[in-house]
Amino acid sequence: MLTTLAEWGLPAETEVADTIRLIVSELATNAVQHTFGQSPTFTVDIVLERDEHLRIGVTDSHPRFPKRLPAAVQQDNGRGMVIIRWLTAECGGKLRVRPTREGGKTVSIEVPWTVPAEPVPAAGQQEP
Repeated sequence: MLTTLAEWGLPAETEVADTIRLIVSELATNAVQHTFGQSPTFTVDIVLERDEHLRIGVTDSHPRFPKRLPAAVQQDNGRGMVIIRWLTAECGGKLRVRPTREGGKTVSIEVPWTVPAEPVPAAGQQEP
């Protein structure tokens, strides 16, 4: 995924790339953990629409939709969607959950596509 983003002009060393990597990691983790092994596979789709919006969707075959937990719930897990929702909002984007024709669901985010003018130098590198 980072290779594709870099090909589209977003260097892997940027804060935006780090945020997108975290969102995808949380979406994929949810697809594995919360389907109780009943969805043996999941797919990750990434689309750049007219150089204006980046859309990333994770689709699994389990029909159960994510549950929104109240803020007061104290538990060790179940915070993935909270993290995804917050990071997506911080990027000015939207989170959607939609059923698939096959009976599963796609959890997707859409964020404005903003490519930094200059990449952030990696740790230990000097700017020219």
